[in-house]
Amino acid sequence: MKTGKIGRILAVCIGASLLTGCGGEKQNTYRQAEENLEQGSYQEALTGYETSVSYSYKTAESLRGAGIAKLRLGDYQGAVESFTQALSQNRVKKSIRQDLLAYRATAQLKAGLPDDAMADCQTLASDYSMNADLYFLTGCVALAMDAYDEAASNFEQAYGEKADYDMALQIYEAYQSRGMEADGTRYLEAILKTEPGNAEDYCERGRIYYYMQDYENARNELTKASEKGSVEALSLLGMVCFAQNDTAAARSMYQDYLNAEESRKAEGYNGLALCDIADGDYQSALANISSGLEAADTDEMQELLFNEIVAYEKQLDFNTAFSKAQEYIKMYPDDQEAKKELEFLQSRIAQENAEESVPEEGQDTAPAEEQTSWEG
Repeated sequence: MKTGKIGRILAVCIGASLLTGCGGEKQNTYRQAEENLEQGSYQEALTGYETSVSYSYKTAESLRGAGIAKLRLGDYQGAVESFTQALSQNRVKKSIRQDLLAYRATAQLKAGLPDDAMADCQTLASDYSMNADLYFLTGCVALAMDAYDEAASNFEQAYGEKADYDMALQIYEAYQSRGMEADGTRYLEAILKTEPGNAEDYCERGRIYYYMQDYENARNELTKASEKGSVEALSLLGMVCFAQNDTAAARSMYQDYLNAEESRKAEGYNGLALCDIADGDYQSALANISSGLEAADTDEMQELLFNEIVAYEKQLDFNTAFSKAQEYIKMYPDDQEAKKELEFLQSRIAQENAEESVPEEGQDTAPAEEQTSWEG
């Protein structure tokens, strides 16, 4: 049987097929990681990107993706390391380098390294054209360094480049995080002077009035947004009603939101849990939190897990609350409110233990052998 030429052809075809298959596997791994990142499945995305790095497939882009996943998972130092590795790769495209520097500055800021973050912001300013997002990032870094004039200047430039509801809210929230709401409120007041054009605009206006604690105007704007088809407005209406201590109306809004096809289920269940806690129905709160956690992506889990601690505390199950708080702190080590909650729970458990060790009034505590019998 002659196999020479045909055999060689088959060998070449099989070899090419194997090579294509290998390349296809690498490509599929990278694409799946991208999909997971977009969908908020950050741990799965991280695993995929790290596999891509081990394949040396799109190494700079894979390290960038791994850094973003770590950033979303709260591993800020790990994110810095991934972005630094990506920047050290050969022939990184200029646009990707800009993106990496911005992400690294963000991770450094969250990791408590504002000086390093500012160094990257300065590199961005010298090597690239600044835009609204980069001005905003630089403003946030300056704010963390207590460089208030520099922060104000960058925020003004950010708003000048992008005077919309989203930017006004971002600047307000940056100031709010530093206890400087008054500095951010002027941006909210400025954007409210513009005319709303669609459901999204009415929704953002409602959110702004909510931040300003003007709940009546918030309700009016959000009702208009809802009438124009905004699903998000229902969740925000739930927040407004809850702030007004109207848990029945808030519960109704959150339920309507959950019933909407486009809703984020975790957000709706969290809203219902808050109503339950306010009404003292802690078992129902825990059930809603459990349902929310099943539907939550990584970003949505934090608030649900914190409210789970609160629910256990409210029903006086301090030991479970303490255990949950310990797990929470491991996941979110920068949450100062959670650290205070952990200290409070620790003190309550210590108090309960101390009370249990104190004998009840009239109880004889003398050792058995020292007790005197007056019988007979």
